[in-house]
Amino acid sequence: MGSEKSVRRVKALVAGNWKMNGLKESKREIRRLAKKLDTGGKPKCDVLICPPATLIGLLREEAKGTGIAIGGQDCHAKASGAHTGDIAAAMLRDAGADYVIVGHSERRTDHHETDEMVKAKAEAAWEADLVAIICVGETGDERKAGETLAVVGRQVTGSVPEGAMPKNMIIAYEPVWAIGTGLTPTAEDVAVAHGHIRSLLTERFPETGKAFRILYGGSVKPGNAAELMAVPNVNGALVGGASLTADDFYGIISAAYL
Repeated sequence: MGSEKSVRRVKALVAGNWKMNGLKESKREIRRLAKKLDTGGKPKCDVLICPPATLIGLLREEAKGTGIAIGGQDCHAKASGAHTGDIAAAMLRDAGADYVIVGHSERRTDHHETDEMVKAKAEAAWEADLVAIICVGETGDERKAGETLAVVGRQVTGSVPEGAMPKNMIIAYEPVWAIGTGLTPTAEDVAVAHGHIRSLLTERFPETGKAFRILYGGSVKPGNAAELMAVPNVNGALVGGASLTADDFYGIISAAYL
């Protein structure tokens, strides 16, 4: 019981991943969200929006003084060079980001990113003074084959660099089969996956393992957020489509705990 309480003292983070969505007019959603957060009282969690890189500077200005942090969705492992179309972690930081998502399943699948590549990106994020949100999760076929814990364990082990600390790294468990499908695992399934991740972190980082934030992602909505974030070792959420509107995102934020 004591160990569970110590984990629950970790302040939750509710992060919105806008993916390839959003234009300049999207700053209105930041304005609306900030108003909701202001009138609804101080949020009981940290709040983060990760828009396309084209909007980071604009949204950072819009979010000033609101408590809403801004992050990037990916970064290159190199600090600079001949990498057309890529963006360095230092560039994200320069534009106003404080966090960056690395290893999202859509990057792992669409761009064939390996655990080693994700690890290198996390290290690059740290070099730029960004918090790395490392994503892990199994596919539907892997789940059906009973390989969830093996896959997630392999990704955590291979993607998390040495030197990881609660202040510079967050893990996001996103079962690939649940992303954008409307499907979600049961609370028991989430508890098992998050418990496994917690065990891996505490084994590798005995002094700090209980303090890392582990987010759940995969069709998180206002209607299921409270149940998901009440699960032991779930310290917030990484939200996709529901983060695009202030109303839905605020509904999820409202479900977070201290």
